[in-house]
Amino acid sequence: MKRRIIALMAAMLVVTTLFAGCKKDNDTIIVGTEAGFAPYEYMDGDQVVGIDMDIAQAIADSMGKKLVIKNMDFDGALLAVQQGKVDFVAAGVSITEDRKEKMDFSIEYDESVEVIVVNKENPAVTEVSNEGLAGKIIGVQQGNVADLYIEDEGIEYKELKRYTLFSQAAEDLKNNKIDCIVMDKLPAEALVKANPELAILDGILFTDKYAIAVKKGNKELLDKINEVLQELIDSGKIDEFTLKHTID
Repeated sequence: MKRRIIALMAAMLVVTTLFAGCKKDNDTIIVGTEAGFAPYEYMDGDQVVGIDMDIAQAIADSMGKKLVIKNMDFDGALLAVQQGKVDFVAAGVSITEDRKEKMDFSIEYDESVEVIVVNKENPAVTEVSNEGLAGKIIGVQQGNVADLYIEDEGIEYKELKRYTLFSQAAEDLKNNKIDCIVMDKLPAEALVKANPELAILDGILFTDKYAIAVKKGNKELLDKINEVLQELIDSGKIDEFTLKHTID
């Protein structure tokens, strides 16, 4: 009898654990991001904050769920959403034809311009153009749209160095190990503010737009995200989020 009671208790524990797990999953929504892309996502103490995280929180609130933020490298976040390990990715994600084959995208919610960051005292690049990048050692974030652009445009660079974090690229640029960094303007401004040895060249290399990525075929979540994004755009909330994370 004792063995039967123990077995029954063990079975109940398993069932309870399974239901607890289901409840947790139902009550939470997980966003994947890379917190080295201020002002869209960055660290404030031990918290991941930023424009994208405010948007993610609005999505979670509209669904009555608790937001769980998973901070990982950019490529890892995109892979995680494809595998269903996170519900969506908000990380300054650009829509590309290759990515559209692997995941689904929301409406575009923000526009960014791509710029060139150089060593302030010893700029190895002076012209913001594909030609100006020819023969140079270019730093990009691996998997970022700038990485794809440099390759797709057929720029005859000397070397393309891919980094997990822009902070790593900044250190190499300060030490003249690379000639420049190609990146989004707002994160570039934050990077230069933190590294006064660097500067942004005047001019735009190309324009980029951001969207939120979800697992391929997850139409229910995508429709909800689009609904929230449209409300945030129409109400001016995304502009408020941007000011909140860019004003000194």
